[in-house]
Amino acid sequence: MKILIIEDEIEMLNSIKSYFAKSGYVCEVASNYEEASEKIWLYEYDCIILDIALPDGSGLDILKELKNSKSTTGIIIVSAKNSLDDKIKGLNIGADDYLSKPFYLTELQARVNAIIRRKKFEGHNEVKCSNLVIDLDNKNIAINDNKITLTKKEYEILLFFVSNKNRVISKTSLAEHIWGDDIDQVDSFDFLYSQIKNLKHKLNEFGSEYNIQAVYGLGYKFAVK
Repeated sequence: MKILIIEDEIEMLNSIKSYFAKSGYVCEVASNYEEASEKIWLYEYDCIILDIALPDGSGLDILKELKNSKSTTGIIIVSAKNSLDDKIKGLNIGADDYLSKPFYLTELQARVNAIIRRKKFEGHNEVKCSNLVIDLDNKNIAINDNKITLTKKEYEILLFFVSNKNRVISKTSLAEHIWGDDIDQVDSFDFLYSQIKNLKHKLNEFGSEYNIQAVYGLGYKFAVK
């Protein structure tokens, strides 16, 4: 899952990023309004952690931009302002949740997980694609009740495909979603081809009825064989 953390307190920003990265999230960051506004127009995210008080603007305006663009990204506001007016304003604009500082990172992650489950997987903790089952909480994958082991990147690729099953996904969109800001350091898509090849092999080996199909000139699709 890919998240964007918009927070001007650098120590807190790094703390949230480190915590979520260790849990397997692809994390991108922005520490001001201008940077955040650019990223929400360039990339798509599963969830955005949004601070209201930014040095060059208001997080509420970022929220308005997202809603005006018809974005379906989950949004949780975090703010030191424990004001009922701010909370109501944010929720009325379209935020999915609100958390006042200070907070525990475990609670923030639980809320982010809940938003992603609701947005991407209809609120379920377990996702099924025929004989393929994904336990979102424990990040376990099973095919015909046989547990399979995936690398972190393979798991993220599979989850992205499952959440977009039967849709054609371009290799650029897939790479940007899975590798986030690090994509700028990559010269070719060889790393992506390698990950997909390994993932396809594992799915086939265990008899998955869904698999990754190459769509010539366009990208990939996760569909029934």
